Amino acid sequence: MDPVIVVGAGPVGLALALSLARHSVPTVVLDEGPGKDEQRPARTVVLREDTAAFVERLVGHSFGDAESGARWTSWRSLRRKQLMRELSFGEGCPAPLHLPQHVLTGALRDAIADERLVKVAVESKLDSLEQDASGLTAHTRGPKDTWWRGSYLVGCDGPRSTVRKLLDIRFPGRTAVERHAVAALRTELPWQGEALLHRMPPWRGGGAEVTGRPLAGGVWRLDWLLPPRGELVTPDALVVRIRETLAGWCEGATPPYELLDTGVHTVHHRLARRWRIGRAFLAGDAAHLLGALGTQGLDEGLRDADNLSWKLALAWHHGARDSLLDSYQAERRAGVAARLRAADQSLPVLRGGKGLRSYVPGAARGHDTLLTDGHVGRGPLGAPSSYADSPLAPEPTESEVAVGTPPGAPVADVRVTAPDGSFVQLRDRLGLGQLLVVLVAPGTVVWERRHWVSAGIMPRLAAAVSALPHDAELLVAESYPGAAAHSVLLVRPDGHLVTALSGVRPAELYAAAEAALGGGEQAERGADAGRPEQADAQDSPAKTK
Repeated sequence: MDPVIVVGAGPVGLALALSLARHSVPTVVLDEGPGKDEQRPARTVVLREDTAAFVERLVGHSFGDAESGARWTSWRSLRRKQLMRELSFGEGCPAPLHLPQHVLTGALRDAIADERLVKVAVESKLDSLEQDASGLTAHTRGPKDTWWRGSYLVGCDGPRSTVRKLLDIRFPGRTAVERHAVAALRTELPWQGEALLHRMPPWRGGGAEVTGRPLAGGVWRLDWLLPPRGELVTPDALVVRIRETLAGWCEGATPPYELLDTGVHTVHHRLARRWRIGRAFLAGDAAHLLGALGTQGLDEGLRDADNLSWKLALAWHHGARDSLLDSYQAERRAGVAARLRAADQSLPVLRGGKGLRSYVPGAARGHDTLLTDGHVGRGPLGAPSSYADSPLAPEPTESEVAVGTPPGAPVADVRVTAPDGSFVQLRDRLGLGQLLVVLVAPGTVVWERRHWVSAGIMPRLAAAVSALPHDAELLVAESYPGAAAHSVLLVRPDGHLVTALSGVRPAELYAAAEAALGGGEQAERGADAGRPEQADAQDSPAKTK
């Protein structure tokens, strides 16, 4: 069968190609550039717990060391001179990962260099695309004009996506929602390892808001919120901002600093009308743009790649199920639309600056909570999407039980016993193209696996797992948040919970697995969930021409 064609070699396109390779699907990545990335220290990414784990699985190592990135120790927010909130990160509150985008892209490129199933074609700009019943044909121009044949194609080619234009998909939304002056510099600040949001700083020229987020090696990224229009940021004006901000944070004396990079970051909010037409899909910035109030567009793009890769792999290996492929748009577009709606509803409150809201008691703390959620990955602005209303959700049964994770949400990363008897984290078993079945069995941790693997309900559960309609791995957890003993959790390849059942229920487990693969009644009813007449209802409420 022909490979999957991935258009675009940014973080989302490279991550998608690697994820497909982990599912044993060959890909061709069409890279418009020379195969190298410009090093811009001021262009950084913040990854939440789930997306950081996703890319670390793909590249085969962790970030957050002294050279590659930083995991913040805490989050601190100030308003004028008042400390509004201080949030410490730890086991119950995972720290975001902050690293330069070129470091992330470089790690993905290094992993691809060792992956035989991924071919990267540099200096290959897509200029035409044709679909037929058995695949697609794409043409690229460059040093050599080339025709490419693929089974599917995914446009990960950014905000000005050629794929989206060739598919004639509209991209409505809002332009210049926020503007930020950005600087990356090496210095010492009083809050080592802590990220800081300072609203209405008290020094002259402090502006409305400034954010300081640490990187590895003593480097900081500073962002100053600018008025929506006007106010050109000259190099001299930016140096004045830097010196005033550092002095304001360091008791009036500007500490020594080394300026590494600067820029102006403009945030747009847009959402493509459709994310799938036939065998062609959109992902990342080609499908959506967001980023106001601390939200992270790359986070959502990586979730697109994680969601789409296992579904394309199933279609590539076993034949397409339209309900499964349609669920990509139904799940991901709805999740991003909800994030955009939350930001659009919050912006007038947070950025209005005047009126009665400014005088309402507690308003400042409420505003701070919204901003904190966006920056650290919580609440409507920042938490990972849940697919509770997915067309892949199984029909409710009497055997279903409530656990700490709602159906459709990402599972908690608990320690589990693997089939070989080793102890691993649950997230380490994701991304391998198989379903996961987790039995909650307190007390098993004190016994060797050989003593309990053939006792109690294990043989019956193992038989039920082996009979599922897709490859599945049986894992055992000592505990899971909110789960009673002998609860059985069914988890999708991208780590989202399908259902939790009370005890061994072979028929219900099979039906839930079948639904999660696009074969259930609900999936068939929702197969057209992403088509234009329904897609319009998911748009962000604020639109421009």
